Amino acid sequence: MPTLPTAPRSTREEAAATFALAWPLVLSNLAANAITTTDVLMLGRLSPEALAAAALSVNLYNLLLFTGVGLSVAISPMIAAALGRRKGAARDSRRSFRMGLWLVSFYALAGTAVLSLAEPLFLLLGQDPALSRSAGDFMHILQFALWPTLLGFLMRNLLTAFNRAWVPLVVALGGVALNAFLNYGLIFGHFGLPALGMQGSALATVITNVAMLALQVIAAVRLPRLRMMHLFGHWWRADWSRFRELAKLGIPISLTWSFEVGVFSAAVYLMGLIDTTSVAAHVIALQLAALMFMVPLGLAQAATVRVGYGHGARDSQWVTRAGRVAIAFALAFALASAAIMWLFPAPLAALFLDMGKPESAAVLALAVQFLLIAAVFQIADGAQVVGASILRGLHDTRVPMFYAAFGYWAVGIGVGAWLAFETPLRGRGIWIGLALGLAIVAVLMLWRWSRRETLGLVSTRAH
Repeated sequence: MPTLPTAPRSTREEAAATFALAWPLVLSNLAANAITTTDVLMLGRLSPEALAAAALSVNLYNLLLFTGVGLSVAISPMIAAALGRRKGAARDSRRSFRMGLWLVSFYALAGTAVLSLAEPLFLLLGQDPALSRSAGDFMHILQFALWPTLLGFLMRNLLTAFNRAWVPLVVALGGVALNAFLNYGLIFGHFGLPALGMQGSALATVITNVAMLALQVIAAVRLPRLRMMHLFGHWWRADWSRFRELAKLGIPISLTWSFEVGVFSAAVYLMGLIDTTSVAAHVIALQLAALMFMVPLGLAQAATVRVGYGHGARDSQWVTRAGRVAIAFALAFALASAAIMWLFPAPLAALFLDMGKPESAAVLALAVQFLLIAAVFQIADGAQVVGASILRGLHDTRVPMFYAAFGYWAVGIGVGAWLAFETPLRGRGIWIGLALGLAIVAVLMLWRWSRRETLGLVSTRAH
């Protein structure tokens, strides 16, 4: 049997439990982001044109990837609630994982088919034909990373719910090293590998994610506490009621994530309508903002599990403590990261460029302007991701989905596009719109959390 969670006796005890679960998740997120950052660093040194083309492909890929990740996230609160209930925890957890495997696989097959049409999609969106052709060639390889990457996220959520977050961390750290080795070798032709240019980066991503998935599967079938659960036993056996329950919880999460990732993808395409310099500067600023975001994201992922434990145990005090601790941790870090981005924008942006190339100076100047705005929205971004995650722990996903749609698209893209093309702000206008959209979503999520008992989202403490 898996080790079952127990309720904290104080806020300090909850903070310690949250931190113990969150820190490997934070480091795993940073490692995953380091993989993407490595890609950007290598491609930026290849050429700004290669960076811009890869950015178009990666943003479409990420839109479909994180939409699918939302489906995999659904097993986390379901397994956490099962462990909190204690009775039948092993059986319920096994069935939730098995149907999560089905759900993610169905989605991955459909998503790969969409990615194969990348070049015509870019042309339909009005992107430059030469840029679209290069991006399409990149995607012809990258598309095969979708399925193993999504299954890797599913394994990560499973291991996290069972308080084994150190496994994805070790795997992710190995993935960073492997991806860096393969990127350097396959892009530039080192270590006896062929020089494939930007396509080499895509191939490195595929190989790295297959290896990371394999290691997590091996861990799940060999760790003593998980091996006895026979997680992959009868994987072909359907449990349609559990499948529907997962889909009911996971689809709103998936759409919420797609709204958030989609708004940043749309921002890249809007930048492409301005010029290539704006695209390259945006990618650099976004990569740095995403790097900082990995910490509140890890805290939020831990909060989903901790709130889920309390929700399954019908312990409202546990739920409240878990939510408050996560919000406090995330906002504290968001303030610190905002200060770093505000004080050191130029040195941070310069890390992504070969300043010996004449075209890099214009990219650096614009990236600095974007980073000054990004520093402000770090706070809103941390608040909104934690707000959504603690609601997710209560299995509350539908209304937050509508909050995300309104804030990210009606406000974020609506205001950003207007400022970019109807005022002299251009790319800065897009970033201002993004910041405003994130702030709106943060306020709505935390307001709903504050009314959780009034709305009947959490049960009163069981005695």
